[in-house]
Amino acid sequence: MIHDTVFETLRPLLAAEARAELPGDGRADLEQAVWLRLLEHLDTQGPPADPAAWLTATVRAEARRHRRTARHEQPYAVEPVAEHPDHADPEHHTLLTERARALHSAVRRLPGRCPGLIGALLSPKDLTYREIAGELGISQGSLGPERSRCLGCLRRILPAEVAPRRRRGKE
Repeated sequence: MIHDTVFETLRPLLAAEARAELPGDGRADLEQAVWLRLLEHLDTQGPPADPAAWLTATVRAEARRHRRTARHEQPYAVEPVAEHPDHADPEHHTLLTERARALHSAVRRLPGRCPGLIGALLSPKDLTYREIAGELGISQGSLGPERSRCLGCLRRILPAEVAPRRRRGKE
C-alpha cells in the first residue's frame, strides 16, 4: 500500500528532524502530531508532491506550536484530587452526602417553578433546554431568565446552610 511506503520512507527523516527541532522531552508527541498531519493530508490532498520538504516544514510548524503551548502550560505542584475519589473514605463520603442533602433540601424550598427547573438542571439525564422547557411547559426562550432567577434564590438560601462559618471580629 502507498501509505506504508510513505511512512517507511519518511520515518528516519522524521526522527532526525524531530531530534533537531525538539531535543529532550516531547519528541514522541511531536512525531505523533506530524504523522497525524500526514494522515490528514493523505486523506484530503493525497501524497505531498515533495514528501521530504513537506515533512520538514510540518515538523518545524509542529515544534513551534509545541514550544508556544509549553510556555503556557505549568505542571501541577501536587497531583489534583480525582473528580470521583474512592468512596472508601467514610469521612469524604459523609461530607459529599451531607452537601447533596443540603442542596436538595434548599431546592425543595425554592419558590414557584424553581424546584422543578433546578431539579431538571441537576438531573443525571443531562436534559437539553428544549427538553426541560417541554417538561415544565414553558417557552425555551424564558428558560434562561427563569434559571438565573432560580439560581439567585438558591444562592441566597444555600450560604446559611452550606457556607463555612466565618469568624467575626479581628483575627
